[in-house]
Amino acid sequence: MGWSISLGRIAGTEVRIHLTFLLLVAWYAIVAGMASGQAAALDAFLFILAVFACVLAHEFGHVLMARQFGIPTRDITLFPIGGVASIERMPEKPSQELLIALAGPMVNVVIAALLVGLLGARFDPASLAAVDAGRSDFPTRLAMVNVVLVLFNLLPAFPMDGGRVLRALLTFWLERSQATRIAARIGQVIAFGLGFLGLFGNPMLMFIALFVFLAAGHEAYAVELAAVTKGAATASATITSFATLGTQSVVGEAIRLLIATSQCEFPVTDGAGRLQGVLTRDGMIRALAERGPETPVLDVMLRDIAVVSQRAPLDEAIGKLQLSNQPLVGVVDDAGRVVGIFTRENLAEYVLVEQARQRKAQPSSGRNSPTTAS
Repeated sequence: MGWSISLGRIAGTEVRIHLTFLLLVAWYAIVAGMASGQAAALDAFLFILAVFACVLAHEFGHVLMARQFGIPTRDITLFPIGGVASIERMPEKPSQELLIALAGPMVNVVIAALLVGLLGARFDPASLAAVDAGRSDFPTRLAMVNVVLVLFNLLPAFPMDGGRVLRALLTFWLERSQATRIAARIGQVIAFGLGFLGLFGNPMLMFIALFVFLAAGHEAYAVELAAVTKGAATASATITSFATLGTQSVVGEAIRLLIATSQCEFPVTDGAGRLQGVLTRDGMIRALAERGPETPVLDVMLRDIAVVSQRAPLDEAIGKLQLSNQPLVGVVDDAGRVVGIFTRENLAEYVLVEQARQRKAQPSSGRNSPTTAS
């Protein structure tokens, strides 16, 4: 992930820290130091590190629970607004998702209990008033933060922990895609509320609200995508009518094809029909302006384009397209020859078509529903 550095691996999972997190730590220390001196700056520095150690432990709660169900985690990244565990997938079973979602907040409950039992943190009215006035002891402040983390993360704002709990509970009675849509809509409504509260002097809430709103929409789309592509073959969503360029072609030929067809990306194939690269519209226009129409396409094409068998499941092609960050995936036959291309545009069209088909296939309700007489 850009703007993040690795801190190493803990329990088999890479831990990364976003560079903006370091700015947050420095800001807290500087503000405290300017207000109350070096001792306060050191206390603020250690406290914010302790808070994010609790956040990291929270994320490992999710990671270790997911591992119990055979689901690996690529990494954990610490941001100023919290931590993100890149769990490769959420389980289909709602009971497993429920346990994974609750594992993180339960870690914070345990931390708060340990701070109370071992270090004397207190939650009586006098201690809470001292926290509000900035005069409480370190363990009490840290225990309070863990309680807040539990309460905040259990807000039913998908894809936060509480939103995932909501989605898991809804999935006991509804289809997963429908449960996700409901949870995502509730999450986006709560995000609006958090953003509104952030307008009254808390910009951090505004950042969290934006993250929740965008992430909810993204996850809802991902679940919809999985639902409509489940069991489909790559060949069912492949563009099979397309123009190609040879390895001896020049940019001028590509420009003519660009004008004559609706394509924006052109596979470059060798004499055996194997994919060597892709020339994009931007690439050919840039080459035409800088080097002229006689520029060989081999000099300006994108290389290392992923390929997938036409017999492969569609979700394999989607995964390669998303991970490659390239404009298309080449679809090949058993001999490795390019027989189609798979792009984000035709994936979106495929999803729209399949959603329409599924809506048409759903049984009608109400007065047009078939009835039986006894």
